[in-house]
Order: sequence, then C-alpha cells, then structure tokens
Amino acid sequence: MADFIVIVILAVLIGAAVSYIIKAKKNGVKCIGCPAGGSCPSSGKMPKKKLAGPVVEKRTMEIEGMSCAHCAASVGAALDKIDGVSANVNLSKGRAVISCDREIRDDVLKNAVERIGYKVVRIS
Repeated sequence: MADFIVIVILAVLIGAAVSYIIKAKKNGVKCIGCPAGGSCPSSGKMPKKKLAGPVVEKRTMEIEGMSCAHCAASVGAALDKIDGVSANVNLSKGRAVISCDREIRDDVLKNAVERIGYKVVRIS
C-alpha cells in the first residue's frame, strides 16, 4: 500500500510540473525558472559588438543568478547596450569579461546587470 501511495504522489508531482511547463510555453515564456521571469532574449548566438575605438581597459564582473543560456544572453545584451562596452558572458564561470573603449564607471556596469534581475558580486 505504501508503494502505491508513493507512486501516486510522484505521478501528481510530475503531472503538475509538466502542466506548468506546458502552460508557460503556451504563454510565450522562453526561459522557465530564470530570475528574469522568462523574458530574457532567445538563446541564439548574438553577434559580438564592435567597439568604436581600441580597447582601453578590460574588467571581469562576477555575477550571481544566471541559470541558463538565456540568462547569459540577457546579461550580455544589457551590457552591450552601454556605449563603449562589449561583453563576453560565460555562464559556467558566472562572469562577464567586459571590454571598454573609454572610461566607464563600475556603477554604470553594475546597474545595467542588476536592473534585469541579477546580482553583481564583484568587478575587478
């Protein structure tokens, strides 16, 4: 009898999870479970942003909260929107390497990432 109850509970949990995923996909969510609420950009390869001038400095930003390729693409897009900045985000390492062709303050970079729902741990 106990085995039957365990099987029923597992079936209900799996059914609820599948139902949630199907409903989310029907509503257009691209990234289920990410902190951006599923509104992050598609996982397609984004073209590398060209800077207007030569790179004058590089920084490494450590980021918490990225859980998928969509999250990394979202962070890269947010950083690339800043004039003079080109970012290369590495999901597995939880960091972004940022190239700048001019002086960019750390708080500008941090605000761009935290505005979309991720936490900047350190910029070095």
